[in-house]
Amino acid sequence: MSTITINEKIYQIADLSEVARQQVANIQFVDAELARLQQQQAVMQTARNAYVSALVSAVDATPEAAPAKKATRSRSKKA
Repeated sequence: MSTITINEKIYQIADLSEVARQQVANIQFVDAELARLQQQQAVMQTARNAYVSALVSAVDATPEAAPAKKATRSRSKKA
């Protein structure tokens, strides 16, 4: 049987009330969704890293691409 630990006490899930079992199911759903989103985030981060690498390669291979000059701030006096 499945158990859950709450406040350092172990409970049989089957022995819990319907409301409590529903909350357990909600927690399990959210935990699974968080795990799925963490995996998706890892995939997206890997893709982003690949795109950045491809961009760097493309810029390095373009001789006419030069770094932009830093913008200078003009100081204006307040009246």
